Amino acid sequence: MEHQNIILVSCGLFEKSLTGKVALDVSRELHYPVVLKECSLDISHFYNPGRRQYDANKLLEMITQQAPANALRVIGMVRVDLYLPILTYIFGQAKLNGYTGLASLYRLRNELYGLGPDQELLTHRFSKVIIHELGHTFGLIHCSNPVCVMRSSTYVEDLDQKNKQFCIRCRAELNRIESLHN
Repeated sequence: MEHQNIILVSCGLFEKSLTGKVALDVSRELHYPVVLKECSLDISHFYNPGRRQYDANKLLEMITQQAPANALRVIGMVRVDLYLPILTYIFGQAKLNGYTGLASLYRLRNELYGLGPDQELLTHRFSKVIIHELGHTFGLIHCSNPVCVMRSSTYVEDLDQKNKQFCIRCRAELNRIESLHN
């Protein structure tokens, strides 16, 4: 039954090895099965030529409209540069206490920062972004613990400094929230 599954939807081409490892990380941390799906939606109308980026709010709205209603949570995965009108760029976005989120691989690649490719690091970063956004969908807010996955990440270095796991406080809050819904 999909209502107990987290669905990760690839909007664009993703290596199966990457999405498989990310799905495993998400399942391990959130204790729900993760299903990988692909979408064939055209995201080009969310491109802002003035910024040379994609509007995260509009993309998230599209993912919410297209998401299967019987899933526990849905995260859209993209390979494009995302922005919010008030921010230069973002790694991901989700609706607090919502059902859907969005995560981008674009700014997680070492090559963007003049470094050599590192597939393992890229996978860790992407897992952290997705777990973080899922945390928001379950009602978690940003955490001040420097290694908690729910700590806000403005730069890729922030992602590298935190773990893929929730801190004790965030895990307790997540367990409390989930117990209210079961």
